[in-house]
Amino acid sequence: MKTFIKVTEIWVPDKTRTHLEFGSGLYGDLNDFKADSAQQKFAYNEGLPGKAWAEGHPIVLNQFEHSYFKRTLSAQNAGLNCGIALPIFSGEFLMAVVVFLCGDDEDHAGAIEVWSRSETMENTLSIMDGYYGTLKHFETISRELSVPKNQGIAGLAWETGMPILIEDLGKADNFIRAKEAQLEGITVGISIPVYNHHEVPYIMAFLSAKSTPIAKRIQLWIPNKEGNQLICQQGFSKDANDLAAIFETLPVTKGVGALGRVWLTGIPIITGDNETNYTPELNNLSTMLAIPVIEQGHLKAIVSFLF
Repeated sequence: MKTFIKVTEIWVPDKTRTHLEFGSGLYGDLNDFKADSAQQKFAYNEGLPGKAWAEGHPIVLNQFEHSYFKRTLSAQNAGLNCGIALPIFSGEFLMAVVVFLCGDDEDHAGAIEVWSRSETMENTLSIMDGYYGTLKHFETISRELSVPKNQGIAGLAWETGMPILIEDLGKADNFIRAKEAQLEGITVGISIPVYNHHEVPYIMAFLSAKSTPIAKRIQLWIPNKEGNQLICQQGFSKDANDLAAIFETLPVTKGVGALGRVWLTGIPIITGDNETNYTPELNNLSTMLAIPVIEQGHLKAIVSFLF
């Protein structure tokens, strides 16, 4: 299956917490780029991960040449041309940076957007930056939009402070670009609020097309009322997966399995085929990225992408 995102990485503070070092990653068959990346370190405000750390919000870098990106030649050789960095903070302290790298395929459809508060209209979001692959018309429309609080996947994430998952954007009444999404084959959208110690809201949105989906499965996990377990609030699957569906009925305990470790540590995680992905009972269900949503030091949700 072709996917919109070609590479996913997690960069974590080293022992001194002054630099970011390689934590884990998904590279497909891009072994040379993986080997180069594993040797890298980034200081504060250095490279794409360091820049997201310093800026305190998600960053989209649409061109590597003549930029602060440090692996330009290696990325070009791997067919990568765009990077998106998502910093995870607990208060003012950085926990990790998740980096997504996309390629330049001709049929590379989908979008990753960063929304922030409009400079001209109160209680309104506009796109700070984004990557749209081949969806040029959809990009033009999107960059001109202003979305009020409580509308669309970005506005709803801002209002609720929680991730929002919509399975059929083409038929969603509160999605302004529903008609354009339907024409472009964009079906699923998920938005993730990004918290730091500033008061400025940032929302990161992933729009998934049928031809090159963001992931095979997306899940939203939240703590229960007692605060002692995570439960699956919502899940979307591109293809039926009975094992994954069964897993979504099971609660997650802090510290147990990959999701439990994210809850325990506040650090995103990537699981590979040789690791325990969820719980000891359900090994090797899929390769997964799990991203925590943290506000003022408290876990609000975990978003998991299954590849």
